[in-house]
Order: sequence, then C-alpha cells, then structure tokens
Amino acid sequence: MRWNWQQPDWPDFAYVPAALRAAETQFLKGAGIVVGAMLHTEGEQKQSLTIELIAQETVDSSAIEGEVLDRASVQSSLARHLGLQADRRRASAAEAGAAELMANLYRTWAELLSDQTLFDWHTMLMAGRRDLGAIGGYRTHADPMQIVSGALHAPRIHYEAPPSERVPQEMRAFIEWFNATAPTGSKPLPAITRAGIAHLWFESVHPFEDGNGRIGRAIAEKALAQTIEAPTLTALSETINRHRKDYYAQLQRGSQSNRIDDWLAWFADIVLEAQQRTLTRIRFLIDKTRLLDRLRGRINERQERALIRMFAEGPDGFDGGLSARNYRTITDATAPTATRDLGELVQLGALRREGERKSTRYYLVTSLMG
Repeated sequence: MRWNWQQPDWPDFAYVPAALRAAETQFLKGAGIVVGAMLHTEGEQKQSLTIELIAQETVDSSAIEGEVLDRASVQSSLARHLGLQADRRRASAAEAGAAELMANLYRTWAELLSDQTLFDWHTMLMAGRRDLGAIGGYRTHADPMQIVSGALHAPRIHYEAPPSERVPQEMRAFIEWFNATAPTGSKPLPAITRAGIAHLWFESVHPFEDGNGRIGRAIAEKALAQTIEAPTLTALSETINRHRKDYYAQLQRGSQSNRIDDWLAWFADIVLEAQQRTLTRIRFLIDKTRLLDRLRGRINERQERALIRMFAEGPDGFDGGLSARNYRTITDATAPTATRDLGELVQLGALRREGERKSTRYYLVTSLMG
C-alpha cells in the first residue's frame, strides 16, 4: 500500500489540532488587518487593486504548472468578467479561462461546493483545449492517473491517483466533507486546517485529466474565504510559486500517509507568508495610486511609463534598481534626456538615487521601499 488512498484509514486524516492553534489565531488577526487595509480604498482605486491582486494569483497559479500567462491580458479579462471597465486587449483561451475561474471564485466564495461547481471551473480552465477526453467532467480513462518525470523509457512515478472508476465516489465523500466542515456546516474546522486538508485530499484524488493543481488551489482559497466571510485575495499561489519545488515535495510526502501533521505545518507557514505578502502588495498598490495621483500633470509621458513599469515589478522592485540604460530601453529616450528625466523624478520625490556614474541606480520611494 504505497499511497494514502490505498491505506485502510483513508480518508481519515490524522493530525494534532493544537499544533496549528497559534497559526490559526495569527491568520484570523492578519485577515482583519488585510480587510482594514482594503477599507482605505474606494471606487476605482479599490476596483483596480482587486483586479491586480486576483490577476497576480491567476498568473502565479498557472506558473506553478509551467504555463505562462500575460498579466495585462488576464487583468483585462478579469475586469470584463467582474463587470468593470476594461480595455479591448485580446486574451488567449488559456488566459480568458483562468481569469473566468478566478472571477467566479471571487463572486461565489460563500456558496456550497458541488460537482457542478468543479465541472464549471474545469470547463473555464480548459477553454480552447482539444487534447482531453473529458472537459467539464471527471476523468474516465482506464489508464492510471500518474504524476511522472524522467525519460519515457524509464519514468519516475511520483504519485498514482485512484483509478477513474473510483473518482465519483471519492469526490462525493470529499464534497460532503468540505461542506460539512464549513463555518456554517455541521462539523466546522479552523481555516488553515480545513484549507490544508481540502487541498491535499483533492490533489490525492486528482479527479480531472488536467487542471487539478489550479482547481485545488482555488478550493483552498474558497475554504479560507468562507472562514473570514470575504474573498481572501490571499497571495497563496504567488507564495507557493516561490516555494514550488518544496510544494511538490510536500505534496508527494503528504500523499504517502494519512498522518498529515508535517503537511499541515508546512501549509500553515505558506498561508501566513501569503497573507503577509497580500498586505504588502495592497500597501504597495495603494502607494502606486497615491504617487501617480500626486505627480499627475507634473511628469511627462516617458517618466510616467517608466514609473508604471517599475511598479509592475511588484513590491520587490527591479533587481539591482533602475539604471539610466534601463530607462532608455523603456522610454526610447536619448542619454541626455534620460539623465534629465531621472533627475526630475528624484527632485519630485518619486525616485531615490544610489551610487555614482555607471553604478548609479534608482529606486521607487514608497512606504515599503523608503
């Protein structure tokens, strides 16, 4: 009996609840801080902030699976799905589908989970695919559902899920548990505990031909949101993507036993890190709006383009700062014009200058970056 679902105690996951108590308390406190930070925004600023946060999660959730999405196209699709003003940027089927799933999650976090919910998400996510036997339904193929790596002649099997014939009954048990353990259910569980078990359980069943990771992370987000009674906007996928190698290793270890203390401890650390990154990103995006508003009418188109490009790098900013050469590449400015533009941005308090001559670098001046 190599895998968790092959063992007699499946799916009765065992863990020590007290070990997660501090993390659960910290998560609830952090959720209050995030909600408070969002209250400082309103109107178009709040809409823009929401779109940017969801878009980041959408892009990162796909990146975990090795799929690269264009952030601007995802943002445009999200805005349309949420009924907000959007540009006419065209999105690929993958970008539009991933955005639709995340917009649906944002709107329907409070609803019960069902087979139809998952089928709808899968249909959205697999938009444009022609290589799958089942879209909008659980897998039915007779071949083993395996996660493998290595050469075709000598594959390394990292995990093998239950056979397709067992998937409907496995998902019935999972969905019943998920709804029963909701805050309003008959057997409520704390946020991180429930989200962690839900993600591991869903990934263990691996009910779809493709898209299980992205849907599994959406389920975890739904679990967190239901506890705090609001869309979490938690940077869960962004944080997992930063620890992608460890994430897959932890999932593999977690799929070998139904004793899951180690998995839950790791997942709790990820959720708390994600929550802090969310708060950092909210403050960063608020700073972006305030800075651009303050500079409106005082900077030229080149300077605005460069600042927007710098903000697009996120709270971590440009690696090593912005050089005059980078500025010229972004704006097509001549060397003298770049020097003058950058000097003006320093005088206006938008950038901070460090170094001399060819080593000169420029950094955004925000509450996070100084």
